[in-house]
This record gives sequence, C-alpha cells and structure tokens, in this order.
Amino acid sequence: MTTTTDAPAPSTAELADLDRRRLIHPHTVLGAPAEPLVLDRGEGALLWDTEGRQYIDGTCGLWQCPVGHGRAELAAVAAAQIGRLEFYSSFGDYSNAPSIRLADRLLSLAPAGLERVFLTNGGSEGNETAIKLARLAHHHAGAPERTVILARTGGYHGMGGGSLAATGIDGLRAGYGPLVPGVEWLGKPHGIEHGPEATDLLVAELERRIAEIGAHRIAAFIGEPVLGVGGMVPPPEGYWPRVQEVLRRHGILLIVDEIVTAFGRTGHWFGSEHFGIEPDMVVLAKGLTSGYIPMGAVLIGRRVLALADGATFLHGFTYNGHPVGAAVALANIDIIERENLLERARVLGGRLRERLEPLTGLPHVREVRGVGLMLGIEFDAGTPTAGVQAGCRADGVVVRASGASIVLSPPLVITEDQLDTLADVLCRHVAAAAG
Repeated sequence: MTTTTDAPAPSTAELADLDRRRLIHPHTVLGAPAEPLVLDRGEGALLWDTEGRQYIDGTCGLWQCPVGHGRAELAAVAAAQIGRLEFYSSFGDYSNAPSIRLADRLLSLAPAGLERVFLTNGGSEGNETAIKLARLAHHHAGAPERTVILARTGGYHGMGGGSLAATGIDGLRAGYGPLVPGVEWLGKPHGIEHGPEATDLLVAELERRIAEIGAHRIAAFIGEPVLGVGGMVPPPEGYWPRVQEVLRRHGILLIVDEIVTAFGRTGHWFGSEHFGIEPDMVVLAKGLTSGYIPMGAVLIGRRVLALADGATFLHGFTYNGHPVGAAVALANIDIIERENLLERARVLGGRLRERLEPLTGLPHVREVRGVGLMLGIEFDAGTPTAGVQAGCRADGVVVRASGASIVLSPPLVITEDQLDTLADVLCRHVAAAAG
C-alpha cells in the first residue's frame, strides 16, 4: 500500500486540478473556481510558487507577517512547544506557561489602562468576544438596555455573526441576513469624502446619532485606528481624540480593532499610540504570531473590568490560550523588538509613499495615503483595480485590490531594493490603468 508520504509529489497542474475540484476558497465564486496560484515557500518578503516563479509580497497575504516568511526560529519554537505540550484546554482554571507569559508581555506593551487578556484563535473571534463582553459588562452593571454597537461604514471586523454585523462593507454582508441585530451606523472617516471640515462633520454626526438612539442604549463603539480592508484610510486630523471624548462623556465603551494596525504596521506597537487613543478593549490577531500559528487576543481595560466585576463570562472557543500559538507569539514579539521593526516601518513607509506620491498627478488617482508601512492608492470609480492587481502579479509583485483602492502592507523586513521594485511595477500598472 502506498502512503501519502511515499507517493511522488504531484505536479503544479495536478495540484491546481485538485484545488479546483476539492477546495472552496474564501472570496471566490461557487461553481466557478479560478486557476490557483500554488505557493510553495517564502523567505523574508519573497514568495515562490511551485513552478519556481518568484514574487515580492506587497500585502503579507492578509497583513499578517511583519517579521516575514520562513523564519526558522519561529518554526523551532513551535516544534519545541509541540514536543512539550501541544495543547490543553484553558477553560476554567486550566492554564499553561506560554499563555501566562504572553498575557503579561502584551500588557507591558499595550496602551495604559489595559489590564487583562482573553486569548482567541483569530480576529473575527476577538471582535465577537469584545462585543459580547461590552454587552455583558453593562448588563451586569445594571444597564441591560445598553446593547447597541456603533460601527462605521467602511469598517471591517470579521465574518462571524457579531463581527460581520459590525462590518460596514455592503458587499460582504449581502445574502447573509438576518444578521445579529443591534448595530447602528456612522459615516466613513475618510477626509477626501467629507472635505476640510471632515472631523467636525463626523463628530457632529456621532453626537446626533447618540441623541437619536439614546446614550442609555449604547454599549460600545467599534473602529479600526486606520481602515484596513476599507482601503487603508487614515482618519482625518483630530478625529480620534474628539470621538473618544464624546464616548467617555456618554459612558460608551471604545473597542479598538487593531487586527491590522498592531505589531509595528503603523510604526508603533499599536496604532492607538499613533492617534492618542485610550481604548477600553483592543482586539489583536495577524501580526501577533506573524501568521505562523492562528492566534488572537482581546486586551481588556479597567472600565470594562469594573462594570463586569463578578459576572460569569460564559464564552470561549476550544483552542483559546493555545500554548504553541502563545510560544510563537512571544518569539515573534522578540524578533520585532530585536530587529527594530517599528522604526523600519516608519522609514520604509515614508520611502514607499514618496515613491508612490507622483501617482496623484494621474487623472484617475484620487489619493495616495498611508501610515507606517500600510498604504493605499484610491482611484476614481470604474478604474480596473483588479487589472492592476493581476498585472502586478504577472510581473512578480503581489498587491491587493480592495474596492476602488490598491492596498499595500509588505513585511516589515522587506529590503529597500525589493520595496523600490514593488513601487516601480505598481506605478507602471497604475499608469496603464488610465486606459
């Protein structure tokens, strides 16, 4: 009998055929699978497919690998932990040393006021957790009517029941109704859509919506420091401090979704630092382990803990507190710190933005924007962003089309030469998209 390990490696064509017949990928058309790009290995900011073609990774897949691909030390840490204790439930009073150490390390890096950690398996779970905990905290404190979650058009918070309900991208929500109720919408914090008075207009809208709904009914506001999937959109000047003041005044908790923006992406450990945000909860994933093991976390602040003190949190997922994920996360954080990747994100982000800025002179380009090493190029409606993405990939550069924008978030270890090649290829295809 031939086992899987004895069988000869399938060819790229055979793998592609199996993929199309056996797998359903996220974000694909059911019944009409695309020809897959079968990746084989990665190193730093480079990827190779099974045919040996090389690509510069301009997106970290889905923003998840600040330390880059192929880090042997992370593989070694994972293997050592698997050999010691691969997994045991963290429900109730069970724990493990890597999880305990990770919680302490995260809080040592986090914005002031965050005091406890709930470990998850990823970002959608983290936002589900934060929304449920916000509602539970108010309920336990004697305000069970505080259930409404304020969310923003253009925000992305995941694909679970509650997290999708709070995701403000219509195309992602279509066909899945009825969604979890209790979410109310605010405008997209996008300066060029609202003009020079954007912050004033958005804060006035927030005050108006709170008055309409009733502050006594609102549990929390959820938002990303910089919109990620929504186009890498930084908020207009002064937005976050003013939003935060309004929420505090009305007793509304602030959930900051840092799934994309944490672990150096903005040039800081947390995007909250860049914008002066003082969150009640912070949701983490992706860069926490650089994607080497699926893991996330929710950092929980004093106000939430005070409201919920004594409540039983009947919530959890099988693999919460996974010791392998926690061990890898600790080693990943060590790499970010040791290799000074926060500063590298600031320097290289400035270099990439400078290279892309001339694109604003093209008639179909609305804006080039970014914070740290997360950048977006927004186009006029109708510009074929999918064509830009495909053209770049054909030339060995991976970028991501997200609506009317091309978004960029390469590994923080990308070299200057690789960054320049990425910019050259992207600029060429953006210019060609003018038609």
